[in-house]
Amino acid sequence: MGLRDDVERFREVGEERREDLKEFITYGDLGGSGPNSIKIPIKVVDLPSFEYDQLDKGGVGQGQGGTPDVGQPVGQPQPGDGDGDGDEDGEPGEEGAEHEYYEMDPEEFAEELDEELGLELEPKGKQVIEEIEGDFTDITRSGPNSTLDFEKLFKEGLKRKLSMDFDEDYVREACKVAGVDARDVFQWCREQHILVSLPWVEDAFEEVADERGKWASFEEIEENVERTTAIQRIRRDGLKEVPFRREDERYRHPEIIEKKEKNVVVVNIRDVSGSMREKKRELVERTFTPLDWYLTGKYDNAEFVYIAHDAEAWRVEREEFFGIRSGGGTKISSAYELAKEVLEEEYPWSEWNRYVFAAGDSENSSNDTTENVIPLIEEIPANLHAYVETQPGGTAINATHAEEVDRALGDTGNVVVTYVSSPADVVDAIYEILSTEDGE
Repeated sequence: MGLRDDVERFREVGEERREDLKEFITYGDLGGSGPNSIKIPIKVVDLPSFEYDQLDKGGVGQGQGGTPDVGQPVGQPQPGDGDGDGDEDGEPGEEGAEHEYYEMDPEEFAEELDEELGLELEPKGKQVIEEIEGDFTDITRSGPNSTLDFEKLFKEGLKRKLSMDFDEDYVREACKVAGVDARDVFQWCREQHILVSLPWVEDAFEEVADERGKWASFEEIEENVERTTAIQRIRRDGLKEVPFRREDERYRHPEIIEKKEKNVVVVNIRDVSGSMREKKRELVERTFTPLDWYLTGKYDNAEFVYIAHDAEAWRVEREEFFGIRSGGGTKISSAYELAKEVLEEEYPWSEWNRYVFAAGDSENSSNDTTENVIPLIEEIPANLHAYVETQPGGTAINATHAEEVDRALGDTGNVVVTYVSSPADVVDAIYEILSTEDGE
């Protein structure tokens, strides 16, 4: 294998060595990716090169005729003259080198994040997009004769046969008891749990009139005549008839299968008040962006609603969501009021999976959290409500919103509060949010 082949092999290895997702989410340039194409930088490996030993002072080497000086790198093999990063005069090039990226779609991103974080989120389909006929597994009481389920019909008739059948010979022997009449025999049959009608007993009583007196009492019959069960008689004589009834008829019907689309709406809420300075905004973007990619990859159809708020709330496009900053105060409930309105009008709970993610520095106007935000969270049905506190360096004295929400709703099962004070906390926050949904 030649040197040029070695170089190509090293380049291939370098292309395979992209950043892992945790490192990319924590420190990578998330803004270089789009909603449907995530670009992960590739870790560059050093390519091989030759250079003379610095300790070797003799032999070759005064730099004549293009011969390298001692210690000067020999360089990499080039396809031809003129190739390289410099210009024709040998001066360094002014244009920056082109970086390499590994591109993945949100579905692959979600799969790999599941693997790295150990998540097993299985989205539920809600919106019915198609109904199809499956196998004939459903049963109805009416239908065309071609779909009559004869097996079920036969079973119902056989159950009736077994429950109603009785040992006729045994009852006839009872009719031969001395000093009894048909009603006495019928009453005795009832006591013996023999299901026989009085008319049948009266007919049988007349048939054996010549043999009356064969037995002195019913007790004598019970001691001397063996009573057979319905199963024994069927095995002995075969099944001659089965008492079917119209009510036993069952017809096979195709199962109706509803194909449901796994769709989701994600409401992202961000505090844009004067206290939300650049570092706080960056932490919100670094947390929310991977969540958007993940849920896009998990669901067949994902839609996003972006709400910014200070003391009031308004709906914005994604492109401006992370960059907005206002000088106003903070009233977090204004965002939840708008979110509730949007979800009720555009994304009914019966048809959409819902995620409501909010982020800010936990600073809120007096009593707004307890009096307004917490009741609103309880009123908005969602797969998951999450609040991400972004306070670089730790929680401020007046930043109590996250604490109050966690204390009131942290045990409900679909509300999670996380704390992000630096990029190093982002992956843990994402795991806490998604694992809460996973365990719902």
